[in-house]
Amino acid sequence: MTKYLYAKQFYFTDEVKGPGYLPILEDGTLGSYQDNQPDGEIIDYSAYSIAPGLVDTHIHGFMGHDVMDNSAEGLRAISAGLPSCGVTSYLPTTLTAPRDQLNAVCETVGQVADQGLEGAKIQGIFLEGPFFSEVYKGAQNPSYMSDPVTDYLDDWQKLSNGWVKKIALAPERDGAIDFIKHAKSQNIYSALAHTDATYEECRLAVEAGANIFVHTYNGMRGLHHREPGVVGAALTLGQYDELICDGHHVHPVSAKIVMQATGPEKTVLITDCMRAGGMGECESTLGEFDVIVKDGTARLKHNGSLAGSILELIQGVQNVVNWGIATPAEALRMASLNPAASVGIDDRCGKIDPGYPADFIVLDDQLNLKATFINGEVYYINETIH
Repeated sequence: MTKYLYAKQFYFTDEVKGPGYLPILEDGTLGSYQDNQPDGEIIDYSAYSIAPGLVDTHIHGFMGHDVMDNSAEGLRAISAGLPSCGVTSYLPTTLTAPRDQLNAVCETVGQVADQGLEGAKIQGIFLEGPFFSEVYKGAQNPSYMSDPVTDYLDDWQKLSNGWVKKIALAPERDGAIDFIKHAKSQNIYSALAHTDATYEECRLAVEAGANIFVHTYNGMRGLHHREPGVVGAALTLGQYDELICDGHHVHPVSAKIVMQATGPEKTVLITDCMRAGGMGECESTLGEFDVIVKDGTARLKHNGSLAGSILELIQGVQNVVNWGIATPAEALRMASLNPAASVGIDDRCGKIDPGYPADFIVLDDQLNLKATFINGEVYYINETIH
Protein backbone atom coordinates (compact mmCIF):
# COMPACT_ATOMS: atom_id res chain seq x y z
CA MET A 1 0.00 0.00 0.00
CA THR A 2 1.32 3.43 -0.99
CA LYS A 3 2.20 5.84 1.83
CA TYR A 4 2.57 9.59 1.40
CA LEU A 5 5.20 11.82 2.97
CA TYR A 6 3.80 15.20 3.87
CA ALA A 7 6.43 17.89 4.51
CA LYS A 8 6.75 21.63 4.24
CA GLN A 9 9.47 21.38 1.61
CA PHE A 10 11.28 18.83 -0.55
CA TYR A 11 14.81 19.25 -1.93
CA PHE A 12 14.71 18.13 -5.56
CA THR A 13 17.73 18.43 -7.84
CA ASP A 14 16.94 21.83 -9.34
CA GLU A 15 14.19 23.22 -7.14
CA VAL A 16 12.67 23.16 -3.69
CA LYS A 17 8.96 22.29 -3.64
CA GLY A 18 6.38 22.30 -0.89
CA PRO A 19 4.38 21.93 1.10
CA GLY A 20 3.26 18.75 -0.63
CA TYR A 21 3.20 14.99 -0.75
CA LEU A 22 5.72 12.40 -1.95
CA PRO A 23 4.51 8.81 -2.42
CA ILE A 24 6.45 5.84 -1.05
CA LEU A 25 5.39 2.87 -3.15
CA GLU A 26 5.02 -0.70 -1.92
CA ASP A 27 8.31 -1.75 -3.51
CA GLY A 28 10.25 0.86 -1.50
CA THR A 29 10.68 3.33 -4.35
CA LEU A 30 9.40 6.87 -4.74
CA GLY A 31 6.47 8.08 -6.81
CA SER A 32 5.71 11.51 -8.26
CA TYR A 33 5.42 14.53 -6.00
CA GLN A 34 2.00 16.17 -5.77
CA ASP A 35 0.59 19.32 -4.19
CA ASN A 36 -2.86 18.00 -3.32
CA GLN A 37 -3.61 15.68 -0.42
CA PRO A 38 -4.08 12.10 -1.66
CA ASP A 39 -6.20 9.30 -0.28
CA GLY A 40 -4.04 6.97 1.78
CA GLU A 41 -1.76 6.83 4.81
CA ILE A 42 0.00 10.12 5.49
CA ILE A 43 3.40 10.27 7.21
CA ASP A 44 3.26 13.72 8.77
CA TYR A 45 6.51 15.67 8.68
CA SER A 46 4.75 19.00 8.25
CA ALA A 47 7.31 20.81 10.43
CA TYR A 48 10.27 19.37 8.53
CA SER A 49 11.97 19.13 5.15
CA ILE A 50 12.80 16.07 3.03
CA ALA A 51 16.09 15.69 1.17
CA PRO A 52 17.85 12.83 -0.62
CA GLY A 53 19.85 10.49 1.55
CA LEU A 54 23.48 11.61 1.69
CA VAL A 55 26.16 9.82 -0.34
CA ASP A 56 29.68 9.57 1.11
CA THR A 57 32.12 8.57 -1.61
CA HIS A 58 35.21 8.86 0.62
CA ILE A 59 34.97 7.21 4.02
CA HIS A 60 37.38 4.81 5.71
CA GLY A 61 35.45 3.80 8.81
CA PHE A 62 33.05 4.61 11.62
CA MET A 63 32.25 3.61 15.20
CA GLY A 64 35.50 1.73 15.82
CA HIS A 65 35.60 -0.14 12.51
CA ASP A 66 37.80 0.41 9.46
CA VAL A 67 37.47 -0.92 5.93
CA MET A 68 41.09 -2.10 6.15
CA ASP A 69 40.20 -4.41 9.06
CA ASN A 70 38.99 -6.77 6.31
CA SER A 71 35.99 -7.69 8.43
CA ALA A 72 32.51 -8.44 7.11
CA GLU A 73 31.18 -7.73 10.60
CA GLY A 74 32.95 -4.37 10.61
CA LEU A 75 31.45 -3.39 7.26
CA ARG A 76 28.00 -4.28 8.54
CA ALA A 77 28.61 -2.13 11.63
CA ILE A 78 29.68 0.81 9.46
CA SER A 79 26.56 0.45 7.32
CA ALA A 80 24.40 0.19 10.43
CA GLY A 81 25.90 3.36 11.92
CA LEU A 82 26.02 5.70 8.94
CA PRO A 83 22.26 6.48 8.77
CA SER A 84 22.81 8.41 12.03
CA CYS A 85 24.92 10.76 9.87
CA GLY A 86 22.23 11.04 7.18
CA VAL A 87 24.19 8.70 4.90
CA THR A 88 22.22 6.12 2.92
CA SER A 89 24.89 5.17 0.32
CA TYR A 90 28.68 5.10 0.50
CA LEU A 91 31.93 3.83 -0.99
CA PRO A 92 34.03 1.90 1.56
CA THR A 93 37.48 3.43 1.15
CA THR A 94 40.84 1.68 1.41
CA LEU A 95 44.32 2.99 2.28
CA THR A 96 47.74 2.49 0.77
CA ALA A 97 48.73 -1.01 1.92
CA PRO A 98 50.49 -4.18 0.72
CA ARG A 99 48.97 -5.67 -2.40
CA ASP A 100 47.93 -8.87 -0.65
CA GLN A 101 46.00 -6.91 1.96
CA LEU A 102 44.22 -4.86 -0.69
CA ASN A 103 43.39 -8.08 -2.53
CA ALA A 104 41.76 -9.49 0.60
CA VAL A 105 39.85 -6.29 1.42
CA CYS A 106 38.46 -5.98 -2.11
CA GLU A 107 37.28 -9.58 -1.96
CA THR A 108 35.59 -9.11 1.41
CA VAL A 109 33.85 -5.86 0.47
CA GLY A 110 32.64 -7.42 -2.76
CA GLN A 111 31.23 -10.44 -0.94
CA VAL A 112 29.42 -8.30 1.65
CA ALA A 113 28.05 -5.98 -1.04
CA ASP A 114 26.81 -8.94 -3.08
CA GLN A 115 25.05 -10.40 -0.03
CA GLY A 116 23.38 -7.09 0.86
CA LEU A 117 23.33 -5.58 4.31
CA GLU A 118 21.19 -3.49 6.64
CA GLY A 119 21.65 0.27 6.79
CA ALA A 120 23.60 2.43 4.38
CA LYS A 121 24.16 0.77 1.02
CA ILE A 122 27.59 -0.08 -0.33
CA GLN A 123 27.63 1.35 -3.86
CA GLY A 124 31.21 0.49 -4.77
CA ILE A 125 34.80 0.54 -3.52
CA PHE A 126 37.10 3.55 -3.49
CA LEU A 127 40.78 2.57 -3.63
CA GLU A 128 42.64 5.53 -2.14
CA GLY A 129 46.09 4.55 -3.30
CA PRO A 130 48.59 2.97 -3.45
CA PHE A 131 49.87 4.86 -6.49
CA PHE A 132 50.75 8.11 -4.72
CA SER A 133 53.66 10.52 -4.35
CA GLU A 134 55.73 10.20 -1.19
CA VAL A 135 56.03 14.01 -1.15
CA TYR A 136 52.36 14.30 -0.11
CA LYS A 137 51.91 10.97 1.61
CA GLY A 138 49.67 12.39 4.35
CA ALA A 139 48.58 9.66 6.76
CA GLN A 140 49.44 6.91 4.26
CA ASN A 141 52.44 4.59 4.38
CA PRO A 142 55.00 5.47 1.67
CA SER A 143 56.55 2.00 1.92
CA TYR A 144 53.73 0.64 -0.23
CA MET A 145 53.56 3.44 -2.81
CA SER A 146 54.53 2.68 -6.40
CA ASP A 147 53.88 3.53 -10.01
CA PRO A 148 50.41 2.42 -11.16
CA VAL A 149 50.00 -1.11 -12.51
CA THR A 150 46.88 -1.92 -14.52
CA ASP A 151 47.13 -5.64 -13.71
CA TYR A 152 46.74 -4.81 -10.03
CA LEU A 153 43.57 -2.86 -10.73
CA ASP A 154 42.21 -5.69 -12.85
CA ASP A 155 42.91 -8.11 -10.00
CA TRP A 156 41.14 -5.89 -7.45
CA GLN A 157 38.14 -5.54 -9.73
CA LYS A 158 37.97 -9.29 -10.33
CA LEU A 159 38.38 -10.15 -6.64
CA SER A 160 35.63 -7.68 -5.70
CA ASN A 161 33.28 -9.08 -8.33
CA GLY A 162 33.14 -5.74 -10.12
CA TRP A 163 32.61 -3.44 -7.13
CA VAL A 164 35.63 -1.12 -7.63
CA LYS A 165 34.19 2.27 -8.67
CA LYS A 166 36.96 4.77 -8.02
CA ILE A 167 40.74 4.80 -7.61
CA ALA A 168 42.99 7.70 -6.60
CA LEU A 169 46.52 8.16 -7.88
CA ALA A 170 49.24 10.77 -8.40
CA PRO A 171 49.29 11.74 -12.09
CA GLU A 172 53.03 12.39 -12.14
CA ARG A 173 53.85 8.71 -11.55
CA ASP A 174 55.17 6.76 -14.51
CA GLY A 175 52.38 5.12 -16.46
CA ALA A 176 49.63 7.19 -14.86
CA ILE A 177 48.06 8.38 -18.12
CA ASP A 178 47.76 4.89 -19.59
CA PHE A 179 46.45 3.66 -16.23
CA ILE A 180 43.71 6.32 -16.19
CA LYS A 181 42.68 5.40 -19.74
CA HIS A 182 42.54 1.73 -18.79
CA ALA A 183 40.50 2.45 -15.66
CA LYS A 184 38.04 4.48 -17.73
CA SER A 185 37.66 1.59 -20.18
CA GLN A 186 36.64 -0.56 -17.20
CA ASN A 187 34.10 2.03 -15.97
CA ILE A 188 36.31 2.89 -12.99
CA TYR A 189 36.62 6.58 -12.12
CA SER A 190 40.11 8.01 -11.59
CA ALA A 191 40.76 10.64 -8.95
CA LEU A 192 43.89 12.73 -8.36
CA ALA A 193 45.30 12.72 -4.82
CA HIS A 194 48.41 12.78 -2.62
CA THR A 195 50.29 14.33 -5.49
CA ASP A 196 53.09 16.78 -6.25
CA ALA A 197 51.99 17.09 -9.88
CA THR A 198 52.26 20.20 -11.97
CA TYR A 199 49.23 21.86 -13.50
CA GLU A 200 50.18 20.42 -16.87
CA GLU A 201 50.43 16.88 -15.49
CA CYS A 202 46.98 17.26 -13.97
CA ARG A 203 45.59 18.63 -17.22
CA LEU A 204 46.87 15.63 -19.15
CA ALA A 205 45.38 13.29 -16.54
CA VAL A 206 41.99 14.99 -16.85
CA GLU A 207 42.18 14.75 -20.64
CA ALA A 208 42.85 11.02 -20.21
CA GLY A 209 39.72 10.64 -18.08
CA ALA A 210 40.44 11.61 -14.47
CA ASN A 211 37.39 13.46 -13.13
CA ILE A 212 37.84 13.99 -9.37
CA PHE A 213 40.29 15.95 -7.21
CA VAL A 214 40.45 14.24 -3.81
CA HIS A 215 40.06 16.35 -0.63
CA THR A 216 41.03 19.54 -2.45
CA TYR A 217 43.96 21.47 -0.87
CA ASN A 218 44.89 18.52 1.36
CA GLY A 219 47.69 16.21 0.21
CA MET A 220 48.52 18.11 -2.97
CA ARG A 221 50.83 20.73 -4.45
CA GLY A 222 49.35 24.15 -3.71
CA LEU A 223 48.59 27.13 -5.91
CA HIS A 224 51.50 29.33 -7.01
CA HIS A 225 51.13 32.22 -9.42
CA ARG A 226 53.81 30.81 -11.76
CA GLU A 227 52.90 27.14 -11.28
CA PRO A 228 49.16 26.66 -10.60
CA GLY A 229 49.84 23.13 -9.37
CA VAL A 230 47.17 20.64 -8.37
CA VAL A 231 45.03 23.22 -6.57
CA GLY A 232 45.10 25.44 -9.65
CA ALA A 233 44.04 22.47 -11.76
CA ALA A 234 41.23 21.64 -9.36
CA LEU A 235 39.94 25.20 -9.53
CA THR A 236 39.98 25.53 -13.32
CA LEU A 237 39.63 22.18 -15.12
CA GLY A 238 35.92 21.74 -14.48
CA GLN A 239 36.03 18.37 -12.75
CA TYR A 240 34.57 17.30 -9.40
CA ASP A 241 36.35 18.73 -6.35
CA GLU A 242 36.05 16.99 -2.98
CA LEU A 243 36.12 19.05 0.22
CA ILE A 244 36.37 18.03 3.88
CA CYS A 245 34.32 20.78 5.52
CA ASP A 246 35.01 20.07 9.19
CA GLY A 247 36.58 23.48 9.82
CA HIS A 248 40.02 21.90 10.35
CA HIS A 249 41.11 20.57 6.96
CA VAL A 250 40.10 23.64 4.95
CA HIS A 251 39.39 27.25 5.97
CA PRO A 252 35.81 28.33 5.13
CA VAL A 253 37.13 30.98 2.72
CA SER A 254 39.21 28.36 0.92
CA ALA A 255 36.14 26.15 0.65
CA LYS A 256 34.21 29.14 -0.72
CA ILE A 257 36.87 29.65 -3.41
CA VAL A 258 36.42 26.05 -4.58
CA MET A 259 32.64 26.37 -4.59
CA GLN A 260 32.78 29.61 -6.59
CA ALA A 261 35.33 28.27 -9.08
CA THR A 262 33.88 24.79 -9.49
CA GLY A 263 30.23 25.59 -8.87
CA PRO A 264 27.62 23.90 -6.69
CA GLU A 265 27.11 21.26 -9.40
CA LYS A 266 30.69 19.93 -9.21
CA THR A 267 31.68 20.43 -5.55
CA VAL A 268 31.53 17.21 -3.52
CA LEU A 269 31.32 17.14 0.27
CA ILE A 270 33.06 14.09 1.74
CA THR A 271 34.11 13.11 5.24
CA ASP A 272 37.34 11.08 4.87
CA CYS A 273 36.09 9.73 8.21
CA MET A 274 38.28 7.17 9.98
CA ARG A 275 37.34 4.51 12.53
CA ALA A 276 37.05 6.94 15.43
CA GLY A 277 34.11 8.74 13.84
CA GLY A 278 31.12 8.78 16.17
CA MET A 279 33.22 7.84 19.21
CA GLY A 280 34.20 11.18 20.73
CA GLU A 281 37.71 11.94 22.01
CA CYS A 282 39.85 8.81 22.14
CA GLU A 283 43.02 7.10 20.98
CA SER A 284 42.63 5.22 17.72
CA THR A 285 44.48 4.00 14.64
CA LEU A 286 44.53 4.68 10.92
CA GLY A 287 46.18 1.84 9.04
CA GLU A 288 49.45 1.14 10.84
CA PHE A 289 49.58 4.53 12.59
CA ASP A 290 48.43 5.55 16.07
CA VAL A 291 46.01 8.47 16.14
CA ILE A 292 44.88 10.93 18.82
CA VAL A 293 41.29 12.19 18.49
CA LYS A 294 40.86 15.50 20.29
CA ASP A 295 39.27 18.92 19.73
CA GLY A 296 37.37 17.72 16.68
CA THR A 297 40.40 16.38 14.81
CA ALA A 298 42.16 13.06 14.27
CA ARG A 299 45.94 13.48 14.19
CA LEU A 300 48.88 11.11 13.85
CA LYS A 301 50.42 10.56 17.26
CA HIS A 302 54.01 10.71 16.03
CA ASN A 303 53.89 13.98 14.09
CA GLY A 304 50.52 15.69 14.57
CA SER A 305 49.47 15.48 10.91
CA LEU A 306 45.75 15.27 10.18
CA ALA A 307 44.75 11.63 9.84
CA GLY A 308 41.45 11.65 8.03
CA SER A 309 38.58 13.16 9.99
CA ILE A 310 35.82 12.33 12.43
CA LEU A 311 33.35 14.41 10.45
CA GLU A 312 29.79 13.21 9.93
CA LEU A 313 28.47 14.16 6.50
CA ILE A 314 25.37 15.94 7.82
CA GLN A 315 27.74 18.12 9.87
CA GLY A 316 29.59 19.09 6.68
CA VAL A 317 26.25 20.15 5.17
CA GLN A 318 25.44 22.22 8.24
CA ASN A 319 28.91 23.77 8.33
CA VAL A 320 28.93 25.18 4.80
CA VAL A 321 25.50 26.70 5.39
CA ASN A 322 26.50 28.14 8.76
CA TRP A 323 29.69 29.55 7.22
CA GLY A 324 27.51 31.42 4.72
CA ILE A 325 29.12 29.85 1.64
CA ALA A 326 26.24 27.68 0.42
CA THR A 327 22.46 27.62 0.56
CA PRO A 328 20.77 24.59 2.14
CA ALA A 329 19.79 23.36 -1.34
CA GLU A 330 23.37 23.69 -2.60
CA ALA A 331 24.85 22.05 0.49
CA LEU A 332 22.49 19.09 0.29
CA ARG A 333 23.20 18.63 -3.41
CA MET A 334 26.95 18.68 -2.73
CA ALA A 335 26.48 15.80 -0.26
CA SER A 336 24.06 13.68 -2.30
CA LEU A 337 23.69 14.05 -6.07
CA ASN A 338 27.17 15.44 -6.78
CA PRO A 339 29.13 12.64 -5.09
CA ALA A 340 26.83 10.08 -6.70
CA ALA A 341 27.31 11.64 -10.14
CA SER A 342 31.09 11.82 -9.70
CA VAL A 343 31.27 8.00 -9.69
CA GLY A 344 28.33 7.22 -11.96
CA ILE A 345 25.85 5.98 -9.35
CA ASP A 346 23.38 8.86 -9.70
CA ASP A 347 20.96 6.43 -11.36
CA ARG A 348 20.37 4.78 -7.97
CA CYS A 349 20.97 7.39 -5.28
CA GLY A 350 21.29 11.13 -4.70
CA LYS A 351 17.77 12.10 -5.77
CA ILE A 352 14.17 11.88 -4.55
CA ASP A 353 12.82 11.48 -8.07
CA PRO A 354 10.19 8.93 -9.20
CA GLY A 355 11.59 5.41 -9.45
CA TYR A 356 14.52 6.04 -7.11
CA PRO A 357 14.83 4.02 -3.90
CA ALA A 358 13.04 5.83 -1.06
CA ASP A 359 16.34 6.71 0.61
CA PHE A 360 15.85 10.12 2.17
CA ILE A 361 16.42 12.21 5.27
CA VAL A 362 14.14 14.39 7.38
CA LEU A 363 15.58 17.73 8.52
CA ASP A 364 14.54 20.60 10.76
CA ASP A 365 15.07 24.25 9.87
CA GLN A 366 18.67 24.17 11.16
CA LEU A 367 19.41 21.08 9.02
CA ASN A 368 19.54 18.87 12.09
CA LEU A 369 18.78 15.27 11.23
CA LYS A 370 15.38 14.10 12.42
CA ALA A 371 15.20 10.73 10.67
CA THR A 372 16.75 8.60 7.93
CA PHE A 373 14.70 6.33 5.69
CA ILE A 374 16.09 3.51 3.55
CA ASN A 375 13.91 1.79 0.95
CA GLY A 376 10.93 3.61 2.42
CA GLU A 377 11.39 2.32 5.95
CA VAL A 378 12.53 4.45 8.85
CA TYR A 379 16.02 3.33 9.79
CA TYR A 380 17.17 6.02 12.20
CA ILE A 381 15.32 8.51 14.40
CA ASN A 382 17.02 11.30 16.35
CA GLU A 383 15.18 11.23 19.65
CA THR A 384 16.63 14.59 20.71
CA ILE A 385 14.65 16.40 18.00
CA HIS A 386 10.91 16.71 18.45
